[in-house]
Amino acid sequence: MHEWVVFDTFEKAARAAADFLAQQIRDCLQTRDVCHVILSGGNTPPPCLTHLVTYDLAWDRVHWYPGDERCYPRGHAERNDVMLQTYLWSKLKTTNVHTIPAELGPEEAAAAYSKEIDAVDCFDIAFLGMGEDGHTASLFPGNPALQDNRRVVPVYNAPKPPGERVSFGLQTLKSTRHKMVLASGAAKAPVIARIKKGALLPINCLSDIHWYLDSAATVS
Repeated sequence: MHEWVVFDTFEKAARAAADFLAQQIRDCLQTRDVCHVILSGGNTPPPCLTHLVTYDLAWDRVHWYPGDERCYPRGHAERNDVMLQTYLWSKLKTTNVHTIPAELGPEEAAAAYSKEIDAVDCFDIAFLGMGEDGHTASLFPGNPALQDNRRVVPVYNAPKPPGERVSFGLQTLKSTRHKMVLASGAAKAPVIARIKKGALLPINCLSDIHWYLDSAATVS
């Protein structure tokens, strides 16, 4: 079942999400040599990541993976790895970063990244985002990528630019041990209401999720 935690401000929700993520990393490292974490892109994660870096964790044992990437040239301002480098990886003394070579194009990048993650049987934590249409990573409603059973999938004709992307596949995200979503704002309220009613949306196909929301996202 989904677990819903609601705060009166987005700042509080972001801090709580960071606390949860830090605790999951700590718990994982008590029983495993390394922790494999999938990260969301977009505009929502930065406040959470800014708080996360203040924790004293064994960062050298954490491996980071963008959940999806836009097929722009490396270093493009709209790439997810650029945001993650700015708010997270550049703030840590030691990082194990596994970026998606999306500049190669969807098919070649998906194949290359599949080899990159081949040794990871199961990811430990997925910190995901969600769009107003219920998409997560670059898995959009009705897109053929949803039916692709590969661990990493090429995405074409995305409904928002750029049309070409690379994403972790639905089954890869679903099998992750712990999944969490941070969402905010009234624009997300309608889709949150649909998710609670069991709507068949990409984000709702991942089984149990820990949700961190501000109050605006719960009023529809």
